Amino acid sequence: MVKKSLHNRADFDEIIRRISDLSETSQGRWGKMDVCQMMRHCNFVLQIPLQKIELPVVNILFGTIGIVTKIEMQIFNNGIPRNMPTFQKLIVNFDCDFNDEKHDLLKTLDEYWNTFMSKNLPDNHMLFGKMKEKDWGFLEYKHLDHHLKQFNV
Repeated sequence: MVKKSLHNRADFDEIIRRISDLSETSQGRWGKMDVCQMMRHCNFVLQIPLQKIELPVVNILFGTIGIVTKIEMQIFNNGIPRNMPTFQKLIVNFDCDFNDEKHDLLKTLDEYWNTFMSKNLPDNHMLFGKMKEKDWGFLEYKHLDHHLKQFNV
């Protein structure tokens, strides 16, 4: 079973192509976000390993669930469940500009790649606990893949 990663250049380029295939009329198959809001949300999530967004501390129960979820996703290579709750500061429920959001998401992806290449990814995540470089690549790929599938690309 192949595990895709944002740290594999072919998988990274696949994500870029899929984002490029999004249009203002792309419709979500589930969830409340429109395509523009989804891109802003994905941008926010990528800003966590860039240390531009800091998540709040979670209680021990949620922290344990997060660590178990990370391990389960890695063992079974499964995706993120639909309509899963997220941190308040990662929720996008306001209007935004499609072209600006696409441009910003692609720019943040480039910044993520450069951060990975310079070995500057953090070693901890508020929900998923201790993080190795491979954990970031795997989980960030899974998150982007989840939302791109949501919008049929």
